[in-house]
Amino acid sequence: MGRGEPVFLPEARLHLGAEAEVTAGTWFDLPAVMKQRRARGWRHPDLDERLGRQRLLAEARILLRLHRAGLPVPALLDADVDENRLVLEQVEGRPLIDVLRDASVDDVQPLLFAVGSTVRHLHAQAVTHGDLSTNNVMVRTDGEVVLIDFGLASIEYDLERYGIDLHVLDEVLGASHPDRPGAMEALEAGYRASEHAGEVEAPGGTVPSAEDVLERLGLVRSRVRYHG
Repeated sequence: MGRGEPVFLPEARLHLGAEAEVTAGTWFDLPAVMKQRRARGWRHPDLDERLGRQRLLAEARILLRLHRAGLPVPALLDADVDENRLVLEQVEGRPLIDVLRDASVDDVQPLLFAVGSTVRHLHAQAVTHGDLSTNNVMVRTDGEVVLIDFGLASIEYDLERYGIDLHVLDEVLGASHPDRPGAMEALEAGYRASEHAGEVEAPGGTVPSAEDVLERLGLVRSRVRYHG
């Protein structure tokens, strides 16, 4: 990218956020999205460039790590560190937030169980997402759950960070989808069911067990209620 004829052909802007602009298009005729990092004007330009480069590289490496492990995440098609942009597979389907708001979808418990299972598999790779909202979970037409937007993801071994990851989903489900009773319980059941064999060894440390993460989630909830 950035040299010769562009291989990503933009078609429509999907999202304009504080950190990045996301555009749908094609990459060598494949449906794709380009994530273009935006400069933060309030930072010193040198610091902003260095932080942007670090975040882009971290996101690319995490996506490769998860894809190689067989997790349902968008494939990384291209990365241009100089231009601060990534090109990713476009995930066909609907955001989880739309599915949960669709009154014609009666039973969402199996879907939320699958979301919990997918998040546990993510955590078993020593990765926390950092922004697990229902906007960042896609549901393919065949029902497969795909996690997207790893701009705030990181490699972690701190139990607290795993609990906070789940707490973000807990808060979103309670605030945005109150008409889906038992949603978080179904998600937690899927998370617990994908434990496999307790603590998981990963390069650099030991990933906390599912039970330990769920227990920490309870502590995070209690702190939020107390301070709220």
